[in-house]
Amino acid sequence: MVIKILPNDKGSPAGKLADAELHFTEGELNGLKLLGFAVWERRAGPGRNVTFPARTYTVNGQSRSFALLRPVGDEHTQDRVRDLILQAYAEFVAEAAVAG
Repeated sequence: MVIKILPNDKGSPAGKLADAELHFTEGELNGLKLLGFAVWERRAGPGRNVTFPARTYTVNGQSRSFALLRPVGDEHTQDRVRDLILQAYAEFVAEAAVAG
């Protein structure tokens, strides 16, 4: 799997740093990509956060979201993906600083 970082050059919405895609390079998902991840600056305090692909829907006038990527068993599985995306973003920023 390769993580592709797409910087948010528009500056909108506020706090959104980049989009991220998971590109699968082996196995049954080879040649496919999973979209919908985003890297955000934390609202309170230093650091960054990653949001996962989700679909919004409305129930009784209230907006909710349905996560499209969920763990099968171990709830900490998403933490590994989140950490990999944050690591890929940090590497992207470091490479951009050297190039720029």
